[in-house]
Amino acid sequence: MRTVILGGGPGGLYFAISLKLRNPAHEVVVIERNRPNDTFGWGVVLSADTLDNLDVNDAKSAKAIRDSFVYWDDIAVHYRGATMRSGGHGFSGVGRMRLLNILQERATELGVDIRFETEAQPLEAYKDYDLIVGADGVNSRVREAYADVFKPNIDVRACKYIWLGTHQKFDDAFTFIFEETEHGWIWVHAYQFNADTATFIVECSEETWKKSGFDTMSTDETIARCEKIFAKYLNGNALMSNARHLRGSAWLNFNRVLCERWSAGNVVLLGDSAATAHFSIGSGSKLAMESAIALANYIDSEPDMAAAFARYEVERRTEVLRLQSAARNSIEWFEEVERYLHLDPVQFNYSLLTRSQRISHENLRARDGAWLAGAEKWFERQATGAEPKSARRPMFVPFKVRGVELTNRVVVSPMAQYRAEGGMPSDWHLVHYGERAKGGAGLVFTEMTCVSPEGRITPGCAGMYAPEHEAAWKRIVDFVHGETDAKIALQIGHAGPKASTQLGWEENEEPLKSGNWPILSASAVPWSPNHQTPRAVTRTDMDRIRDDFVRAAEMGERAGFDWLELHYAHGYLMSAFITPLTNTRTDDYGGSLDNRLRFPLEVFRAVRKVWPDHKPISVRISANDWVGPKGITPQDAVEISRILHEAGVDMVDVSAGQTSPESKPVYGRMFQTPFSDRIRNEAGVATLAVGNIYEPDHVNSILMAGRADLVCLARPHLANPYWTLHAAADANDHGVTWPKPYWGGRDQMYRLKSRPDVMTGKV
Repeated sequence: MRTVILGGGPGGLYFAISLKLRNPAHEVVVIERNRPNDTFGWGVVLSADTLDNLDVNDAKSAKAIRDSFVYWDDIAVHYRGATMRSGGHGFSGVGRMRLLNILQERATELGVDIRFETEAQPLEAYKDYDLIVGADGVNSRVREAYADVFKPNIDVRACKYIWLGTHQKFDDAFTFIFEETEHGWIWVHAYQFNADTATFIVECSEETWKKSGFDTMSTDETIARCEKIFAKYLNGNALMSNARHLRGSAWLNFNRVLCERWSAGNVVLLGDSAATAHFSIGSGSKLAMESAIALANYIDSEPDMAAAFARYEVERRTEVLRLQSAARNSIEWFEEVERYLHLDPVQFNYSLLTRSQRISHENLRARDGAWLAGAEKWFERQATGAEPKSARRPMFVPFKVRGVELTNRVVVSPMAQYRAEGGMPSDWHLVHYGERAKGGAGLVFTEMTCVSPEGRITPGCAGMYAPEHEAAWKRIVDFVHGETDAKIALQIGHAGPKASTQLGWEENEEPLKSGNWPILSASAVPWSPNHQTPRAVTRTDMDRIRDDFVRAAEMGERAGFDWLELHYAHGYLMSAFITPLTNTRTDDYGGSLDNRLRFPLEVFRAVRKVWPDHKPISVRISANDWVGPKGITPQDAVEISRILHEAGVDMVDVSAGQTSPESKPVYGRMFQTPFSDRIRNEAGVATLAVGNIYEPDHVNSILMAGRADLVCLARPHLANPYWTLHAAADANDHGVTWPKPYWGGRDQMYRLKSRPDVMTGKV
């Protein structure tokens, strides 16, 4: 087979090597515009897994690469005068020029024809080749030539960065440096890649970049300025650039490349041409070289090129997207780093280490248990003011708001049960809430409990509007208080335009097939084409609804609830006022955000007057309508939360979506937590995080990183009411309270969990 590879970077060269190893008879030509020793950038980072893959693919070049590596185990973070160090991270770096030279020598040895200082021609010039590989980087001409097929999506990211080098040694740790200047924060990613040289990437926001004057500086002036900013870390060593030959600024914006397809006929994309991964997770060359191995394997094993490309696009894409997802998380953390610059150094460091979501709480324990134990003690010390005797997972640390103290930070999220008749809680509710309170969670929420008959979502929804409701709820609250350490919260709401619908296990969120009752909303806008058109509420309606909320709160206090939450999310009545998707009013309750919040704030203030001062009130909001700028956006949610907090709301329960059938949520584990993170750290409001959180690791990482103060789990508690007790046993934490009749089961569980044969599965 005759193959031409356009681009002689690590990906292109390694594909050439891999192809020749599988069939020495292949003719392989590499077209490279630069000279053999030209390189842009300084060091390359490869993981242990990638090195193992290189060993299997080509032991000879892998040994040369390993012999050239600088290895380090620690990450050091310099921030606000503190230096924090954690180990067990296992990095290795090599100079990009050295890596290229190794690959060039190995490729030549195998018979690859490398044509340096040769410009790639239009693809028609290579029509005699069986295979054309576009390995020509982020600005790929090959990709551009077939843009209508590849359909690239190039996302230009917000931060500015410049890739420098230095002879200052960082050989004991991958180093992050954050420095505050008069123009804003600037930070560094630094790592050693040979005995006397380190990569030194300087990054900042575009606003800081412009205020600092970097946009008008030459490369030499930029270097001098950076040397001054980071002088105490350079110890007199200079910064160096190998991009002085470039016209204009050497500063860059990272381009995140995604392509819908990677092949067209006999043309295929490889490396940065097809997909990029941000330098903050050190994976660009890793991505390219592992893709090169995969592509060579498929070409060698599949019956024809079309089958090879199909497999490459399906199987390799999964791995690439996984890495790109982690890289996106990391990019966004750095783009939004100023959100976290109020955090204590310990919490800031933890947030940095876990930014990509590839490193979890327990993974950090495996890497450096001593460091994590110290961080866990810090977390508990901040919460309690006392010195911990031993380290505990953040999920088991108490939390206090107003006069209510929770024994831990696990919350049973509100979950509709559809088991009430006429709003009346039944024995089902007693058992349901009682079991979850016995299961160890610090706080148990009721389902959305409706403040009036017409405010019910379905005929099966619980209410708090009749004397018998109060008595039934009191029975449940008394059980929770009498038999468990849990606190119990009453969530109240009005369904508004989503009222009069079928039970959840029927046609969910669809109107009743018969017996529908009249509904109302902020405006005469149906929630969906299938729903009734609601009547727009009048001032008289508002007064009545406000009083319904007040009555429900007073009943909740008499029933003994510890906590109150107002449901202002998910397209229900208060949400219908807040979102412009369903609020089209032209009076004082429509238009601007302040106007749209006017009635929800009236309700909150009226409820706060009758709810005891020592008991908290939270409000659940939809932080993103998932419909773009025409709906509520995450930035709007920050402002909404700030306004609610200024009015006296203690915590914001941060959900998202369910406000429109047009919404297009982006699902994934902990997918709504970023909204909580943003609200907590930008608006300065305590939050509850929700949304596809299902492992103790999720809970601990959210809390420890300062992304929320409490963590709500719904479906995990449906599957296992004793989720918290089991998590405590897994962590060998004996501080949670088990019901006395269950002590025998508790003791057996802790014994079994402590046995190595049980933990490993070995008999």
